Amino acid sequence: MLTEDQKQKLTTLAKELINQEDARILVEPQAPETGYWFGGGNIVQDRDGSILICGRYRNYGDSRTGVGAGARGLELAVFRAPSVDGEFEKILSFSKADLGHSGMNVVSIEGVALHLTDEGIELFISTEKDAHYPERIIDFQKPGAGVWSIDRISADSVVNLNPSNIEEIVPFGNDDVGRLHCKDPWVFDMPNGDLILGYCTHPFTWSSSGTAMMIRKAGTNTYEEITDDFLQRGPVWDIAAARVTERLAIPKVGAFADAGDLSLYFYDSCESLRQLDENPTAVSRPRGWSCEEIGGIAFGDDSDLSHAESISVEGALFVSPHGTGCSRYIATLITDEGIFANWQQSQDNLSQPLVGHFLPMERVNEILS
Repeated sequence: MLTEDQKQKLTTLAKELINQEDARILVEPQAPETGYWFGGGNIVQDRDGSILICGRYRNYGDSRTGVGAGARGLELAVFRAPSVDGEFEKILSFSKADLGHSGMNVVSIEGVALHLTDEGIELFISTEKDAHYPERIIDFQKPGAGVWSIDRISADSVVNLNPSNIEEIVPFGNDDVGRLHCKDPWVFDMPNGDLILGYCTHPFTWSSSGTAMMIRKAGTNTYEEITDDFLQRGPVWDIAAARVTERLAIPKVGAFADAGDLSLYFYDSCESLRQLDENPTAVSRPRGWSCEEIGGIAFGDDSDLSHAESISVEGALFVSPHGTGCSRYIATLITDEGIFANWQQSQDNLSQPLVGHFLPMERVNEILS
């Protein structure tokens, strides 16, 4: 358990890192309009010191009526910059047609994650495929909509990544209709070489979302479940979702010098999956809704990866000052100089570009001391 002082320090660190006012736009969406965004990926530092970010372009389309209403997730892209403050240039791109396999076409590209390995690099890809719901719940499947699952490709370098060796890692959950859809992977390494794979789950009704965790032990190519309910949904602003998107190892300095191996988790949530009309006499507050989520933080002990505990119990920490307030899909990278973060942020034109902010390590240590 953390003390209240430790929780406050982590809250301050998170808010200064995910600086809504000072963030700069890294990747623009394909149109400055509602329903258009880029994000849902992560950040890694390549072996030459350059910074890689990945994500997917999403164009307008309403999943309630099927993706035939719009292009939705139409392109997976990887960008490179020489440093965290450099300009990002697209170096790799895959379309929906590129990522279909095993007799299934891709209807929409969702969250993705890069991961450096001893042999090179791998890319985890979540897509909506033109698969059918189990027969007993087939009437719940929206026309034109599919089912989400997670695949993986690998290569010796990022520019050589291609779908020729694509393989399914996390299939959609036919046997667990409460977690039928699996998407938005995020990964991190343990000191012993094990890989932890987290991802978002949704029931067949799309009425909520949660977080599952798997482990790929060092030297193996198999994935074992750790938990299918890593972060429980909360009682207030996060009652409809608890979708973790990133893990940040808490630096062992100041108040955390002797705290063991702890992690800070960033998660997206909302009060309802549909926009709620506020009572005009009530306190106005950010609520979030599906595709316009807002964010919070949780913490966990690395010795027990079965669960995390929210710090943001009473309200969201991450709300855009623009547009709908949406602020989601946070990703981070620790460097010797500081911590670099990026996320999708709603703008006044209601689009969601990928924005970024860098917090110097000197300030990180000062906050945690």
